[in-house]
Amino acid sequence: MGRAFEYRKARKMKRWGNMARTFTRIGREIEIAVKAGGPDPDSNARLRLLIQNARTENMPKENVERAIKRAVSKDTTAYKEVVYDGKGPYGIAIVVETATDNPTRTVANVRAAFVRGKGELGTMGMNDFMFERKCSFVVAYKEGIDMDELELEMIDCGIDEMFRDEDEILIYADFQNFGPIQKYLEDNSFEIKSFKFERIPTDLRQLTEEQQEEVNKLLERLEDDDDVTNIFHNMA
Repeated sequence: MGRAFEYRKARKMKRWGNMARTFTRIGREIEIAVKAGGPDPDSNARLRLLIQNARTENMPKENVERAIKRAVSKDTTAYKEVVYDGKGPYGIAIVVETATDNPTRTVANVRAAFVRGKGELGTMGMNDFMFERKCSFVVAYKEGIDMDELELEMIDCGIDEMFRDEDEILIYADFQNFGPIQKYLEDNSFEIKSFKFERIPTDLRQLTEEQQEEVNKLLERLEDDDDVTNIFHNMA
């Protein structure tokens, strides 16, 4: 019973930890969006979608409001997005996206994580050619809509792929087509449940289980940094 209790406790603490990191990430993304486009969701398309992402992740409304207030305050240091490239064990390419108010602190922490994880922090952009930047949307399905006709219309917006999954529509596209797709969906009264940006590896590297564990230890070190928002790699 004691061991089972400890297991359940550890699993619950990990879930709470992941939730806290998610709220921190979204909060910083909201601050960046407000600094760039203002605090009004009606006129700030990026902020509008981030607030919807927050709802999807069950982020409390007061957390969202607090992030917006911090962004408009003149007394707070602005967060900015900084991307770091590196190599993990066995040549695995790793891209680390961060939202930081202190780049000096962040780069030191990221470099230390790479070193402890038997990897190496590289130069900015060195892994760009190994990943394709993509965006994706999860949209509420509307009863009676013709999916074939919708797909034909959205091809003009630059989508790569679209399909229905029960009561949702999943849309994938190149990163640069994010704006036209969002505009089409909103102009046609589709409910955007969530969105995200991804870096898809162009080639995956196969490793043994032992090698994967070694790389995963480095990835976990990076994930533990509060400044880190996303991590992408080409490990299969």
